[in-house]
Order: sequence, then C-alpha cells, then structure tokens
Amino acid sequence: MRSDSRLSRMLHVLLHMARQDAPFTSEQLAQMLATNPVVVRRTMAGLKKAGYVQSEKGHGGGWKLSCDLAQVSLLDIHAAVGGPRIFAIGSASENPECGVEQVVNAALDDALAQAQALLVQRLAAVKLGDLAQEFDALCQTKAAHAQHARG
Repeated sequence: MRSDSRLSRMLHVLLHMARQDAPFTSEQLAQMLATNPVVVRRTMAGLKKAGYVQSEKGHGGGWKLSCDLAQVSLLDIHAAVGGPRIFAIGSASENPECGVEQVVNAALDDALAQAQALLVQRLAAVKLGDLAQEFDALCQTKAAHAQHARG
C-alpha cells in the first residue's frame, strides 16, 4: 500500500518558505517536490484556506507564509492538507453477528483508538517552529564540522 506523504511534503515546503523572503511559485514548489504544479496548487489551497499561506498572482507572485510557525502544529497542517485517516487498518463487517468477528473488532478498534489518540497528541504537541529550530541547529552543526575539517 502506498503511503500518503502530503504532510511530510508540505512540512518540507513550509520550512523552506520560512527561510526565504521571496515567494515560491507553484512551478518552483513542484520542482522541489518532483510533482506537477497543479498538485501543488491543490494541496496549497488547503493551507491557504486555513490561513497558513497566502498567494499572489502575476509577476513576482507566488506562495508565502502567513502564519507564526510557533503557533502551528503538525496536526494543524495534517488537517489543512486533507490528510487521510491516521491508520488504514479497519475492522471487518462481513458477519456482524459472528462472536469471533465481534471480539476481534473490539480488540482492533480499542488498539487503533489508543494508537490514534497518542499520535494525534504528539502531532499536536510539535510546532513548525520546533522543526525550524531543529533545522537551524543541524545547519550550525554541519557548518561547524565543515569549518573544523578545513582546519
């Protein structure tokens, strides 16, 4: 089964946007993500509707951030891009009168509900600002190592 990477890809885009003052065109973003500009515009529309990005048409236009990264969680972005259900695993319902199916479904439903609650809680706790800080620290560490290697 193919995984849905919209959340990861849009987080990638938003962090790049945070590092550049100029807007990104749909074509630039499509090239970055190895996809079609139409797919980018469709996905970015959800972020725009949620107020996380804005777009301007014409020469010099494109997509820009319009939010405070410290206030936006991974769960917020997941919802804005129309993310799929957290888990694709589901219960069977071919024979609802079957006792075996009932106990299996109850066990699966309980486990999935607990796992989803934990994941949703974690996605809500991580802010885009946290990721931006981690990226900055990574860049500084790499720069320090490169400087040290040069002597």
